[in-house]
Amino acid sequence: MLNDENASVKPKGGSVALFCIITALYWFSLYAYIPIFTPYVESLGAGHTMTGLIVGSYGLAQLLLRIPLGIISDRLRKRKIFVSLGMLLSLGSSLGLWLVPGVWGALIFRGLAGAAASTWVAFTVLFSSYFNEGQAQKAIGTINAFNSLGQMLATFAGGWLAQSVGWPSTFILAAIVGAIGLVASLFVAETRVPTKQPIQVEQLLKVGKSVSLLTVSGLAILSQFVTFATVFGFTTVHAQSIGAGEFEMGLLTLISTLPYMLASTLVGSVFATRFGERRTVTIGFAIVAVCAAIIPFTRSMSGLYISQAIGGFGRGMVFPVLMGLSIKTVEPDKRATAMGFFQAIYAVGMFVGPFLVGLISDAVGLTGGFLATAAVGAVAAFVAWASLKPLSRSI
Repeated sequence: MLNDENASVKPKGGSVALFCIITALYWFSLYAYIPIFTPYVESLGAGHTMTGLIVGSYGLAQLLLRIPLGIISDRLRKRKIFVSLGMLLSLGSSLGLWLVPGVWGALIFRGLAGAAASTWVAFTVLFSSYFNEGQAQKAIGTINAFNSLGQMLATFAGGWLAQSVGWPSTFILAAIVGAIGLVASLFVAETRVPTKQPIQVEQLLKVGKSVSLLTVSGLAILSQFVTFATVFGFTTVHAQSIGAGEFEMGLLTLISTLPYMLASTLVGSVFATRFGERRTVTIGFAIVAVCAAIIPFTRSMSGLYISQAIGGFGRGMVFPVLMGLSIKTVEPDKRATAMGFFQAIYAVGMFVGPFLVGLISDAVGLTGGFLATAAVGAVAAFVAWASLKPLSRSI
């Protein structure tokens, strides 16, 4: 008998493949314009602080919405509807960025993209339900690989299109892909969760009070702080300052995403298994910290490419492990809630990272912002080493 939140009959391989494709389309739609987004916002007249706020609005929306969506998904015992909702919101966000140019339009519609990303809770839990219990790391590693594939293809295509046609064309591309994903999501397989006693409020609160969940979520905050301050934040601004064009900015994001995808694929079968979760996360954070510190001192795109490729691999060693740990010990019918807590909490880093680094950069320059980001990565490595040892025995 399978211990899973869905019925004992698992969806066939075709359903898994379709879901992987939809996942790639979802993240493609959210990230097609990312290579040029931060420079684009600054070209509209925003300073580093306002730019950081706009970039961070993506995380702020997730901070506010992911827990409610996780709870609603668990109570309804449905995931598919939220997958389609995510695609619809991503489509609306892209159209808004195209049709309403300006600083405030960028703030509102990048925030709407964050609302779309909040439905990632349902994506991860539904996909995990396609696998047997005990395969959490494999499921998370697989879906994160397609997450990265979508982002990788998006940043490459977006960078090329921005240089060939113009920056607004990337918003149109994102909208088209979002529309395709929305249609495809209607065919996602979902077996209704068996009828059980409805989840009580006390049980939901217990999920959020789990020491192991709070620990890995805190580490995820630091991981997302670094990622959204650099890769999806101000790294492209530095690249532009040393002469990068739109295609090179897209290539930079691609080069940082591809190693992340590789590490995500290997994390469950190689790193976490052979080296342990504690060591894997600690080493990953250390790599990320060093690569963040290097950014402001690179004066050529080749040097920046190399440093960010290594940093991307480090990120891939960290995040899938933390994501898998967030639901590993949670009862199946509460996993969406646990994932909602995890993803809402780490969204703090997605908001605070670019906003705080924007403030620092306005005050002392981008170099100071990047060095502060590196310090956060170093602290995260220390915290991971100190805190994950006991968790590895209980998770």
